[in-house]
Amino acid sequence: MKVIHSAKDCDAKGRKVCLAIGVFDGVHLGHQQIIRQTVADAHLAGGHSLVVTFAPHPSQIVAPDRVPPLIYSPWQKLRTIEACGVDTLLEIRFDKAFSEKSGPEFIRELARDLGGISDICVGADFVFGRKRSGNVEVLRELGRELNFKVHGLASVALDGRVVSSTRIREAIRRGDLDAASQMLGRPYAIQGRVVPGDQLGRQWGFPTANLEIGDHLTPPNGVYAGVATVDNKIWPVALNIGRRPTLALAEPVLRVEAHLLDFQGDLYGLELEVEIVRKLRDEKKFGSPAELKEQIQRDVAAVRALA
Repeated sequence: MKVIHSAKDCDAKGRKVCLAIGVFDGVHLGHQQIIRQTVADAHLAGGHSLVVTFAPHPSQIVAPDRVPPLIYSPWQKLRTIEACGVDTLLEIRFDKAFSEKSGPEFIRELARDLGGISDICVGADFVFGRKRSGNVEVLRELGRELNFKVHGLASVALDGRVVSSTRIREAIRRGDLDAASQMLGRPYAIQGRVVPGDQLGRQWGFPTANLEIGDHLTPPNGVYAGVATVDNKIWPVALNIGRRPTLALAEPVLRVEAHLLDFQGDLYGLELEVEIVRKLRDEKKFGSPAELKEQIQRDVAAVRALA
């Protein structure tokens, strides 16, 4: 999948362009339905499938007091969209100037820069443009003017409720990762770039990869059993999410630390994704670092028993 940042860079080689448009945080079952419809449309027409998305999340510009924590890192989002068989992804920078465009203006510019549009697929409740001036009906009016078809797909339901990014966030916050995984259509995983830490785990014989996750959503603090793939090999992981209360730090910050059992090598700079298998225990303040070290030994043994 080619990633571009301007519609003018979409090289469809004269083929019809079929679009899916959305923020697609989490790329959940509903998002997958939209993207796969676009890929199917492109295959049927001998055309080019293009996913149009935005970064950062539009709420950072239009509603900064209500910015939701993201389910997926940019790396996870792109990789998951690519797995749907998409030809090209157009990531539009969502800034103040872009937020001032009306819905029709946005679509007309896309059609102009792409040299025409064959199909657009969105969710039935999709709204876009300044003051939410665009919706599926507006798209259909523009389709009649610009000669493209519109699919407004109904939401996907699970357990009698609509699958949504909001519902997935709620599940992750309460630690119901099975429910989150069902709505995502794949096992829930947390991902971040491996950055240097304080190497305390290494001193104790349990070296950890410190994951830089920014403001992305995390499950409840605690210790989890998980798995990660490095160099095409699956490694059992003891994953700690928390503020390390036993260490009595002056300014405790949230840390996500992954110990890959029996791994030997350098992980710095790697985009490491850890699929969470099971929660082992809640975060706890121990009486001393020695007690914490003993508990880590038990945590690692528990992960090994599950591997």
